[in-house]
Amino acid sequence: MARALWTGSISFGLLNIPVQLMSGERRTDLRFHLMDARNKARVRYERINAETGEEVPWKDIVKAYEYKKGDYVVLEKEDLKAAAPESSESVDIESFIPADAVPVEYYERPYYLVPTKKAEKGYVLLRETLKDLNQVGLSRVVIRTREYLALLMPRDAALMLLLIRYPQELVPAEEYSFPDHSLSSYHIGKREVDMARQLVESMSGQWKPSEYRDEFRTRLSKVIAERMKHKGARVEKPAEEEHEEAGKVVDLMAVLRRSLEARKGPKKAAHPARKAAKTTRQPQRKRA
Repeated sequence: MARALWTGSISFGLLNIPVQLMSGERRTDLRFHLMDARNKARVRYERINAETGEEVPWKDIVKAYEYKKGDYVVLEKEDLKAAAPESSESVDIESFIPADAVPVEYYERPYYLVPTKKAEKGYVLLRETLKDLNQVGLSRVVIRTREYLALLMPRDAALMLLLIRYPQELVPAEEYSFPDHSLSSYHIGKREVDMARQLVESMSGQWKPSEYRDEFRTRLSKVIAERMKHKGARVEKPAEEEHEEAGKVVDLMAVLRRSLEARKGPKKAAHPARKAAKTTRQPQRKRA
């Protein structure tokens, strides 16, 4: 069974719903390793110093940003720690928006939020409320070391967390040139429009995901299986060593009532994870 990335909670108002964050995608790419054709030994990547040609131990490796071609500023661990988001292990809902408010180009990666023991009541209440109102929760969540924007949305019996891109990560359409004049300016007449419409209608159908498979992966898997039958194709060596907290029963009515009362009062302070970054920084250094 898949492992949870973390066990935390969905948080909005004063309500907290204990959940586990589970991956909603499965990578099916076939991975390949590089080998030396002469003796079938693994070819590994080494950390080589560009000046001395010597391998660099991990303990001596630092991170640097190239602010100009050939010029770098070295970042200390303290610098990275100061910029890192506060790890809260919670899905913090900032507001509820219409389910179709975010365009599809913002969608990035799906996760499932699985309720922990005794958290079903709050989970179901939130899920059904979102379904009834046709809304989703615009949220922030920290996964590993990065803070993401996300949409918390109902999907049948599940609550799904869909990571979305920041606007700065999208290329504006204005950067490209698209044909945006009238049909007649491209010599497209009514007959062509009618024929195109008929063709689209004749090919229209329903989305049936079970009918679609990664055909390239299937063919490549067959090729690998055939290759394994050939003498000398298999290289067998010893395998390398590879390195729920129960939720509490809460009085939902009391929590919801306090949340509504809090909304009528003074505006709440910003979440600690979204306070302005510290102004004190370590001095930046340029590599000699």
